[in-house]
Amino acid sequence: MNDILAGAVGRIVLADNLTVLASLPDESIDLVYIDPPFNTGKRQTLRQMRAVRDEADGDRTGFGGRRYRTIPFGSSSYLDVHDDYLDFLEPRLVEIRRVLQPTGSLYLHLDYREVHYAKVLADAIFGRDCFLSEVIWAYDYGARTKRRWPAKHDNILVYVKDPKRYWFDAEAVERIPYMAPGLVGPEKASRGKLPTDTWWQTIVPPGGAERTGYPTQKPVAVLRRVVSASCPPGGVVADFFAGSGTAGAAALELGRRFLLVDSNPDAVGVMVRRLGGVAGVEVLGE
Repeated sequence: MNDILAGAVGRIVLADNLTVLASLPDESIDLVYIDPPFNTGKRQTLRQMRAVRDEADGDRTGFGGRRYRTIPFGSSSYLDVHDDYLDFLEPRLVEIRRVLQPTGSLYLHLDYREVHYAKVLADAIFGRDCFLSEVIWAYDYGARTKRRWPAKHDNILVYVKDPKRYWFDAEAVERIPYMAPGLVGPEKASRGKLPTDTWWQTIVPPGGAERTGYPTQKPVAVLRRVVSASCPPGGVVADFFAGSGTAGAAALELGRRFLLVDSNPDAVGVMVRRLGGVAGVEVLGE
């Protein structure tokens, strides 16, 4: 195997992902997860706040009726607009297929806006026989329109490099509780069941300990499942739209190595704060 990390545990790179992809050797990565912009047509912004105790001028009430005042201390954002979305995505998918190991997989994370067009494109690049699954990540948080069914799920398309050789270890995936444990008996209920292609997992709560301050951050639990199933122990996980670095956090937790690439300095700053202090993690800039 080509060791693209040259012995490092992980690497965080500030650069254009297509440039980095073009520099990588063939068949050098075990698993690619990408969460590219969803083409929402908006600027995605997360403003960071902290609360201080202020009984006189507080603007919110906390536990026990105590008053707190919120103070902004920063924000992260990026413009999520692509007029030619598939033209943007296509060369990156072509390169991703090239750098995947013969046993490798791609998890392409999108939502309803572009997923159907992206699947047709990915079918053409990988081959329809290399389409493995469509995972639905369902959550229940945020605003609800009354003019249509509120959108509360994302789509993750799973492609493999070779449909006869791909790595998939279902037994490595953490089991989940049965929804009706009384129907399966105590032994099965205590063991839990393997997840299906529908994953119920809340988003990262705004005030949660996992929160990094980066917009569109994905939960570690989602990436933990992806990495557990589709990257062999000691293998390399790559995310070329790395954002807050959740793929790297999951890889590190599970004993895999990682390559994280993003062209947004805010994103790289978040990743460096999150992972840069770990021994063996390198940071490279433009």
